[in-house]
Amino acid sequence: MRTVKAEEIVPEVKRLCMSGNFDLGKDVIDAFRKAREVEESPAGREVLDQLLENAEIARVERVPMCQDTGFAVFFVELGRDLHIDGDLYEAVNEGVRQGYSDGFLRKSIVSHPLNRINTKDNTPAVIHVEIVAGDRLKIVFAPKGGGSENMSSLAMLKPSDGKKGVKDFVVQSVKKAGPNPCPPIIVGVGLGGTFEKSAYLAKKALLRKVGSRSSVPEDAELEEELEQSIADLGIGPMGFGGRVTAFAVHVESHPCHIASLPVAVNIQCHAARHKEAII
Repeated sequence: MRTVKAEEIVPEVKRLCMSGNFDLGKDVIDAFRKAREVEESPAGREVLDQLLENAEIARVERVPMCQDTGFAVFFVELGRDLHIDGDLYEAVNEGVRQGYSDGFLRKSIVSHPLNRINTKDNTPAVIHVEIVAGDRLKIVFAPKGGGSENMSSLAMLKPSDGKKGVKDFVVQSVKKAGPNPCPPIIVGVGLGGTFEKSAYLAKKALLRKVGSRSSVPEDAELEEELEQSIADLGIGPMGFGGRVTAFAVHVESHPCHIASLPVAVNIQCHAARHKEAII
């Protein structure tokens, strides 16, 4: 049994919070460049050029690429042969406090949905923990902006709605969102499970390498069909029109009850930020 002290986690989380807001991953930068090549709209191409320039300024000057530095969301894989000496959740939250303070990142969290009083340190974080094999701790940080999060949706469809019902719901969700989530977007789709499981899958789908296909044939086919239908909406980069409304659609599925067909849509803006650390 390997032991990691909780205080060792704090600086790693701090680093992730800052780097996650300053640096877009190579897969996202590559998606921008590919989009620039295929976008037919002159206005759309100009927007993509500006967004690429913005990402480079953020990387070089170590400043946030977007003023909305997000809700601090973490996906944690905890090895069953690893013992955390201390409070994992408090360690993550302390890392958020330090990272958002020292990185001069906007604090966007209120202590209660109705009193709207800012916690002033961007905590508490949302932390999803999964027990896995091994003795490692993997922490993935995904700052989630309010603009894109607000455009997310979930429906409990009837099984008879089938694939067409799923496709119609996802496409209509993107159409309704329009320019609000700052496209080009990544569309995370959670299919099956229960009400809450589908929402979790939709968000987790956003962590995949941009444009990667699901290993499940039915899901990969659905991804491809949805990408085409979303391109046909003509929303385009930042809503100025064009074919590149979404960089990708990522579908994650889970077995479900015979009487239900849950489908969730979690939309990610063009600033698809996530970083990971392994301890």
